[in-house]
Amino acid sequence: MMNEATYAEANRTYWTHRAPSYGDVNRKELATAQRRIWTQTLDVRIQARFPDRARSSIRVLDVGTGPGFFAVILNALGYAVTAVDYTDAMLNEARLNAGEAAEHIHFCCMDAEKLGFADASFDVVVSRNLTWNLPHPERAYAEWARILKPNGLLLNFDANWYRYLYDASAQAAHLEDRANVYASGAEDDTLGTDVAAMEAIARRAILSRRMRPAWDHALLRALSMCVTSNEDIWKEVWTEDERINNASTPMFLVQAVKTAAAEEGSR
Repeated sequence: MMNEATYAEANRTYWTHRAPSYGDVNRKELATAQRRIWTQTLDVRIQARFPDRARSSIRVLDVGTGPGFFAVILNALGYAVTAVDYTDAMLNEARLNAGEAAEHIHFCCMDAEKLGFADASFDVVVSRNLTWNLPHPERAYAEWARILKPNGLLLNFDANWYRYLYDASAQAAHLEDRANVYASGAEDDTLGTDVAAMEAIARRAILSRRMRPAWDHALLRALSMCVTSNEDIWKEVWTEDERINNASTPMFLVQAVKTAAAEEGSR
């Protein structure tokens, strides 16, 4: 069993090595219909929350930006974007993907569980495929609530990744997904992934053993956040290949708003 320091180092090492191939994945997304789909998915929800605000006045924090997919598309929409990641290698990929727009995005190397921003700094926090991988996701959610302004919006896209390590029925469904990938000729999304290393990290991650988004709901309510979820968001944002690869692990959206009670609690 990894201790906390070993887990953190294993995580940093894995994602540092993974950065170039993950950057390729994001570049493909930015060059295909996925860019339009995700742009609409994010923008419609942010605009619904702040209908009378100019986009340039809305400060957005992309937590766990990786190679910068969310940061790039949100900057292109005109939002004031800050993007943080745990590894410099991922941030280098993000700057590459942003191109000339990189100078308009504030990139920072930070821990999602310990952000170096003042209270109530951002109107919106967005994240994708990050929370499951954190050693203390409850700390991350508390931090995100802290740095959100009152009535600020959280959009967290994630899934029950690697639950198959702890659940027999999930394991059977995962194996069926793998078989369907090969049978269909879909692009295998494990290419470029060191599965053994990732599974070793996932065994240490607390959320591999939790059923979500129910877990997220309970935690965010405890933080006095007003929370809803969309367990069908995968139908809106996933490609056909993603649906085949991850049929047993559908993406969900956890959406939360910082209430006055949450503001008091974060002080």
